[in-house]
Amino acid sequence: MQRRTLLSSEQRTRLFGIPTEAAEVAKHYVLSAEDLALVQAKRRPNNRLGYAVQLCVLRHPGRPLEPSEVPPAAMLAFVANQVGADPKLFGDYAHRAETRREHLLELQPHLRLRSFRLADWRACLHVGANAAWATDRGEPIVQAMLAHLRADRVLIPVAAVLERIGLAARARARKRVFQALAEGLTDGAREALENLLTIDPALRRSRFAWLRGYAESPAPTNLLALLDRLEYVRGLGIDAAPAKRIHPARLGRLLAEAAVMTVQHIADLEPARRTAILVAQTADLEARLADATLAMFEKYIGSLFSKAQNREERRFQATKRDVAKALLLFRRTIAALKQAQATGEDGVAVVDREVGLKRLDDTLPIIGAVAAVAGQDILVTAAERYSVLRRFSPRFLAAFRFESNVPQDPVLAAVELLKTMDRNGARALPKRPPASFLPAKWRKLIFGNGAADRRLYEVAVLATLRERLRGSDIWVAGSRDYRAFEDYLLPAEVGRNLGIGDPAQFMKTRAAALHERLNFVMARAARGELDGVEIEDGALYIARMKPAVPDAARNLAIRLNGMLPRVRITELLSDVDAWTGFADRFTHLRTGNPAADKPVLLAAVLADGTNLGLTRMADASHGISYHQLVNVAQWHVTDDNYVAARAAIVNAHHKHPMAAIWDDGTTASSDGQYFRAGGRAGAGGAINAKYGIDPGFVFYTQVSGHYTPFYTQVIAATVSEAPYVLDGILHHVHQTDLRIREHYTDTAGATDHVFGLCCLLGFQFAPRIKDLKDRKLYTIEKPATYPLLEPLIGEAIDSAAIIGQWPELMRLKASIEAGAVLPSAILRKLAAAGSGNALSRALRTLGRIERTLFTLQWLSDPDLRQRSHAGLNKGEASNSLRRAVFFHRQGEIRDRTFENQSFRASGLSLITAAIVHWNTVYLARAVHQLRAQGITVPNDLLAHVAPLGWEHIALTGDYMWSTAGLEAEFRPLRDVRAAFLPQAA
Repeated sequence: MQRRTLLSSEQRTRLFGIPTEAAEVAKHYVLSAEDLALVQAKRRPNNRLGYAVQLCVLRHPGRPLEPSEVPPAAMLAFVANQVGADPKLFGDYAHRAETRREHLLELQPHLRLRSFRLADWRACLHVGANAAWATDRGEPIVQAMLAHLRADRVLIPVAAVLERIGLAARARARKRVFQALAEGLTDGAREALENLLTIDPALRRSRFAWLRGYAESPAPTNLLALLDRLEYVRGLGIDAAPAKRIHPARLGRLLAEAAVMTVQHIADLEPARRTAILVAQTADLEARLADATLAMFEKYIGSLFSKAQNREERRFQATKRDVAKALLLFRRTIAALKQAQATGEDGVAVVDREVGLKRLDDTLPIIGAVAAVAGQDILVTAAERYSVLRRFSPRFLAAFRFESNVPQDPVLAAVELLKTMDRNGARALPKRPPASFLPAKWRKLIFGNGAADRRLYEVAVLATLRERLRGSDIWVAGSRDYRAFEDYLLPAEVGRNLGIGDPAQFMKTRAAALHERLNFVMARAARGELDGVEIEDGALYIARMKPAVPDAARNLAIRLNGMLPRVRITELLSDVDAWTGFADRFTHLRTGNPAADKPVLLAAVLADGTNLGLTRMADASHGISYHQLVNVAQWHVTDDNYVAARAAIVNAHHKHPMAAIWDDGTTASSDGQYFRAGGRAGAGGAINAKYGIDPGFVFYTQVSGHYTPFYTQVIAATVSEAPYVLDGILHHVHQTDLRIREHYTDTAGATDHVFGLCCLLGFQFAPRIKDLKDRKLYTIEKPATYPLLEPLIGEAIDSAAIIGQWPELMRLKASIEAGAVLPSAILRKLAAAGSGNALSRALRTLGRIERTLFTLQWLSDPDLRQRSHAGLNKGEASNSLRRAVFFHRQGEIRDRTFENQSFRASGLSLITAAIVHWNTVYLARAVHQLRAQGITVPNDLLAHVAPLGWEHIALTGDYMWSTAGLEAEFRPLRDVRAAFLPQAA
């Protein structure tokens, strides 16, 4: 039976191995004068070298050399150089076990080290258990033990010893968690939890399965189903306090384990673990069901008004013929009146003769009907679905306790009024219901007939509640996604205590930069020296960018792509895994070990990335069953593992010499790609007229300047892309070696809030804005200070808005950098809150300054324009590759849950990254071969050759998986005759 391990071989090397990189070697292995004196006291050169090496290894990593262990060549050479010995002499020393033991005993008192004892075993168990309280991962547990031993100056034992202690510590921590979760449970509560796992005859499945399986598409029936589940969970009476006492990471891991278990699996667990999982899941389900209900309410009310708008437009379109007839009569009437004026006849008589008063009279009802359609407010149209709204609104309002920062908030008063009326069965509103929060136009409609219109009033209150929830002006206690705005950020003291900069000095610096840049652009424009830009009669004209790819680069790309080997996608993934080890990042959810059967894991990833699904992948793969795929997908394929695996590929690609030709790893672009929703996912997809009439989702992906996708997420097709621009370029999110400094997007990502946040976080934002000439500039000085640019300048910047909110801006910056909140979450809240929120107003004002500075640089710097175009084109060019990979089911997303949709997006980005890296490796080999043949291949042309081809990759057909590696290190390049290169590529 295979011995259980806590660490992978890579982790073991990282923690216990001797460093090989030059910087690390120099950091740990420089010998002092005292050290050298001890070394020189040894008579033979091989003993001096061995003694010095033992001394260094005892210092770091803090363990003795293992029998017959030979240090890495880089470290050995570094130490040998200091003691004046030949590194080869270490071979003579390594075979003298007695001498090595003597030297070890001699060095221990010199370094004040002692041997590992039983007391240290117990101390490590205690330290490891404390570390395991927060995580199941082996590396941080062993790291904590190593830090303890080094602090106590104890010799580090062999890795296997600490791994065994770590396994025992992890088991102890798990037991503590189980006990803490079950603490205080009554017999009745335990019975209620156990009953969750039994089959309910009415549902024909267990209550636990029923609670976990709910639809996410916004519809009244689905809302009612969510409310049923929420009420049931609350009725169980399980206290959520014990779950809050568990470390969030540990609790999250327990919940993740439970999420992949079937009801039968949970029922078969040992009682302590089963009870703990049920308590944690129940507490989590209450929060998740509450958030899901609020989110569905938000989506449904939003769709109610968007559909009302569409109905209004369709009704107005239906009146086109009547409008045309009325306009023709109106034109003839005007002509008749002009004729009467010219001839001196009676106007009415001429109109009656030429047009006919009866025809005009008959047109009045048509005009009235058209005017009614055109003038009807969207609130009235939305209220036509009032009866549908009433199916869930009473229960929805009663299910939550809404709170607000505003004392005596009239919106909450209106909500409480509706709750009271629903409880009492009242129909008529009181004479003066709370209405000060409603727009004047809506108040006029609601109170137009004297008494308040209940239908219009209730729809208006629900619409306002939705908007206030979106902006966190109103929140729900205990919610995660609809909590108070303050709860998204670090404590308020953080902004005051950071001490980052003086706001007055910051504004002075930005004002000076803005003034300088405005004068520079104005002077250049006056002399006609702006390349591709003109300002005439107060209008801005920007010339189109010329293609920057030379024909020679296109020809080179065809030739190089024609040399790439033919390869199956299965072989490609195996090759990339051999180079990067990305498959080992898909660790087991509970044990932390890599997948034992790597082909099965790769097949599961490919099933996500190609949209094939596990069932069809099992049919198309030889030697792999559906049950194998399900097991590995449940326990190894997670969002975190996808991030880690993709990072392994991106990091390897970043270090490849060919990648440096394209970029230095500091630029990136992001763009959304639309995919239709079909099957069960169709109801959950949103319809955006920009993409057609079908519902769908958008995969929003960040792509590096090296062409590798390093982050992706699924967003609704109707939401703005702007809030999601910054999520993926934060280092703690993408977890790669990339350090992004400049980021490109298209117009959809360019908002003032994004510009402002980029400034706070230190990113250079360079979007390609389609309507740049129509966007106003902003100044701190009076617009008249810049006469040539004055027509392009909007309102003046309110510096006080930034200075007054400076501590909050710094708090926002710190919260995002600390990972307390994602930029997308806070930007959505700020956008929904609008100018009424002081922080939103300050960030928008800062963004206007930054956008103005960017626009002025864009107008005066052709290189920036070219760089932005090229960077964004890299991401957009990747869309074709992603579309080709995601080809099964006609590229439609048919997964109903957001989690499965995220797996599809993550799998697609990982497969794309693997293809890009594989292509890069073989493009580099092709270039090397051409240069070896004496053919000149300049780097300035290679910079235009993208590793995005897929014609040489067999993406379809039966999938053949093999554990055998290549006989040679690389596959042979193709030798394609020049006449056939276009067809081969």
